[in-house]
Amino acid sequence: MAHKLRDQEPGYHHIGARGNNKQRIFLNDQDRYLFLFLLTVAAKKHDWHILAYCLMRNHFHVVIRIGPAGMSRGMCELQTGYAVSFNKTHGRINHLFGGRYWSERATSDEHLKSVIRYVLRNPRRAGAKGPLESHRWTSYAATIGKKYALARFARDEVLSLFGQKPAPALKAFVSFCEEDPPATPVPRQPPTRKARERVT
Repeated sequence: MAHKLRDQEPGYHHIGARGNNKQRIFLNDQDRYLFLFLLTVAAKKHDWHILAYCLMRNHFHVVIRIGPAGMSRGMCELQTGYAVSFNKTHGRINHLFGGRYWSERATSDEHLKSVIRYVLRNPRRAGAKGPLESHRWTSYAATIGKKYALARFARDEVLSLFGQKPAPALKAFVSFCEEDPPATPVPRQPPTRKARERVT
């Protein structure tokens, strides 16, 4: 079945991928460090600006601003490089990811803000306890200045969505992320195979 053409135009994109058959793609912290290192390598090479990331057990989310180089080549390098290293480290074979990565363009500042909140609240929706900054494998703590980012990260670009002055923008960001999303949130991503087939 033919794939839907990928939106490669410069701008903000929400990207995600899930493990094959929903299996885990991160087994330990070293896996997560490696993935974020490879994400940083791809970002530098392809001129991506990373606004948010979240690593879950069997999938990941990133929000990036891409330039003229697009995203497909960089995502191929990221996922292939990580999968090869993961399989070698853990003595496994076959595909790590369950198909192509998923992506969606953010069409406005409000949409982009909602996508960032969706990504950063992912652990909470999965049942993780504690404040958002306690979720180690998201960029939330780095955005509010409590930790260093573990990947190349455009903190100022994120906060500029919430105001021109740093202190009020930070306060607005925290308040926005703590709000419960509206009844029609950003769709749960990455979609299932059946959902992908409906749009291809």
